[in-house]
Amino acid sequence: MAETGLASRFQRRFLAARRLRSFPWPALEQNLRTSPDSSLLVDILHKTILHPLCVKYPPSTKYRRCFLTELIKKHESTAAEPLDELYDTLADILNEEESTHCYKNYLLPTGECITLSENVAIISGGTTGLVTWDAALHLAEWAVETSVVFSNRTVLELGSGIGFTGIAICKTCNPKTYIFSDYHPCVLKQLTENIRLNGFVLEPEATQPTPTESQGQEAEAANYQKPKLIVAELDWGSVTEKQLLDLQPEVIIAADVVYDPEIILALVGMLQKLSTFRAESKVPEVYIAFTIRNPDTYHLFQAELDKVGIRWQIIPAHNNSIFLYDMQPNVTILQLFI
Repeated sequence: MAETGLASRFQRRFLAARRLRSFPWPALEQNLRTSPDSSLLVDILHKTILHPLCVKYPPSTKYRRCFLTELIKKHESTAAEPLDELYDTLADILNEEESTHCYKNYLLPTGECITLSENVAIISGGTTGLVTWDAALHLAEWAVETSVVFSNRTVLELGSGIGFTGIAICKTCNPKTYIFSDYHPCVLKQLTENIRLNGFVLEPEATQPTPTESQGQEAEAANYQKPKLIVAELDWGSVTEKQLLDLQPEVIIAADVVYDPEIILALVGMLQKLSTFRAESKVPEVYIAFTIRNPDTYHLFQAELDKVGIRWQIIPAHNNSIFLYDMQPNVTILQLFI
């Protein structure tokens, strides 16, 4: 039973392509010392590299090669018989060509999976939006724990990147409409691909029934997929109050968008435009998650919010660690009152 649990721990980390040093190697070594039989290694191999999800949506070639090399090392340090399957799998990987794209597969508590196509490089095409950052994982965990915030509501995500947080919310929190938004064309393309990869169909914005249309369309709308998913190009610097009002968000979220003074000013400027919703008494709830890398940047964000009269409070840390981190990140979630 303990062996099955150990193989599953390897599986969750491997599918999400977490750093190899975060894997439970010491526990594996101890297990192999007490029982040099190869069945555990075969189980780990089939739950990781040979798992159907990994075969279809593999992590990078380099990552799989390094993982398998480490697994072989552990095996060779025991007196167990050589395991051909390990060497054959490594030979197959060594014959593969490196790709600029790789996949990560995150297992949800529901048993479902989020599959993301990511860029191998952290910065690619002049943007950092083609990989998933820890604040996105953190915000998704909080959302799963407080799904009532999103249930049956219209959610606008700012700076969706390649879509992790939004896809997690759409799979677990039952929103009515989810609007992914970003600005960089490469990011929007990758985002759209990931939404489809996870089995969702995007709503053509033109077919959205507007609130002024008759209720006769509600029955037709009920036949649409729920949640309705939209991808919007949103430039914080030039977006108009009317564009924001047309989206009619009830909840606004963002992850890892507070890392640069210029971006902070554009974000705060847009939040000010959203405050025009006050006149209609439809002020959305706003939640921003970010990793504190530079305290000065964090304090600048708070100072800019104070300057324009946007109140904020820190959301208490959640207990739910669904997604695995290489190390616990210094992530804060702020609720803003616009």
